Amino acid sequence: MAKKMPLRQCVGCGEMKGKRDMIRVLKTAEDQICLDATGKKNGRGAYICRSRECLQKARKNKGLERSFKMSIPKEVYDTLEEEWNHLEAE
Repeated sequence: MAKKMPLRQCVGCGEMKGKRDMIRVLKTAEDQICLDATGKKNGRGAYICRSRECLQKARKNKGLERSFKMSIPKEVYDTLEEEWNHLEAE
């Protein structure tokens, strides 16, 4: 029998996709927001499709704010976009 793929909802577009097709954004215990490329770090996770559009949509519709129940400053999104660039470059 095939193993069940865990599905996660993108906070940008709202689509359900396999966990492996997405990037996890993490809120640590210290309320820091960062990308979790491994998907194994401790903290509250929200998922975004591997497309820049979804990151921008999440920024516009405040998807991460809703997931983490906190306001997220503009600089954090800028940092996420920079980290995103590094992931795409690899």
